[in-house]
Amino acid sequence: MTNPALSHAYAVILAGGRGERFWPLSTAARPKQFLTLFGGKTLLSQAVERLAGLMPPERILVITSRDLVPVTRAAAPKLPPQNVIGEPMGRDTAAACALACGLVAHRDPQGGVACILTADQLMTDAATFRQILADSVAIAAARETIVTIGIQPTYPSTGFGYIEAGEALDTGSVTRFERARRFVEKPNAEVAARYVADGKHYWNAGMFIWRAAFMRQAIQQHAPHLLELCDKAATTPPAKLDALLDALYPPLPKISVDFAIMEKMSDIVVARGAFGWDDVGTWAAVGNHILANAAQNVVVGDCEAIDATDNVVISEGRLTALLGVKNVVVVHAGNVTLVCDRDRVQDLKKLVQQVGKRADGAKYV
Repeated sequence: MTNPALSHAYAVILAGGRGERFWPLSTAARPKQFLTLFGGKTLLSQAVERLAGLMPPERILVITSRDLVPVTRAAAPKLPPQNVIGEPMGRDTAAACALACGLVAHRDPQGGVACILTADQLMTDAATFRQILADSVAIAAARETIVTIGIQPTYPSTGFGYIEAGEALDTGSVTRFERARRFVEKPNAEVAARYVADGKHYWNAGMFIWRAAFMRQAIQQHAPHLLELCDKAATTPPAKLDALLDALYPPLPKISVDFAIMEKMSDIVVARGAFGWDDVGTWAAVGNHILANAAQNVVVGDCEAIDATDNVVISEGRLTALLGVKNVVVVHAGNVTLVCDRDRVQDLKKLVQQVGKRADGAKYV
């Protein structure tokens, strides 16, 4: 799995999300990427560990929120402290990607390749992921293109965006690459089913690989308001980076990299990804990774149940008792208890926002 381009490759893990759909276990002080529900390790530490053998720690960077820098460094102790960068405020992924481009250019001005990854995803086949990422780095280093890793859909999800793929490329690599025709927003159930059936659509997992120099051109053309951030991050020493971000971030709009750049470009390549990927975006997804009991209840902690099926219960440090209920999520965390219909977990963010508006909301969210 060696190729010359890998010596210029940097992983930039985006870890600034708040994980509101995993509330109340996930809070502003401990977002989803720091939970240990899956495998006893935080999702962030797993994101770092799966890069082992592909990139050394000094070429792995994490962009997170300023207030989460200490806990992020604790979750990724092998990374140099200066490789954990804190944004002063959230401005969505476009700003984070422009910053990542500048950070990589600062370290490798000539041929640096940035691999934009996320801190809150699970992958059961890390070896295949590393192979696909290595092949993607080679393509991004050799061509004037951006590579994205699309996930082969396993069901018609309405919670993910999709990427429509076109003709296959002859790259001579293990990984299959195709031209990306367009990015598609989250579809309704009927359209999602059609996408899965036609075999031409992938889930958009938010992973991108590009040469820093090429991405700068894309920013200049499609999102010029981010160019100053990109350029100044490339020339600012680490000790002065916080001050730079404090000055540049406040006026930036909140916009995703998909809207700001990707949907406007024609030269994007999609790598076919099949490595047991899941973004575990809601409590309903916990059942995909934690074995259910005989009654099809997914339980973490202590639970007694009679005539209760298809429930998710997170009840560490206390007993939860269920009687005659089906398809609910029950989560105890700190001084909060959540009871939610399993089919309504996508709306949990609205509830978190409502709780946050309480006079005492800060202690709950």
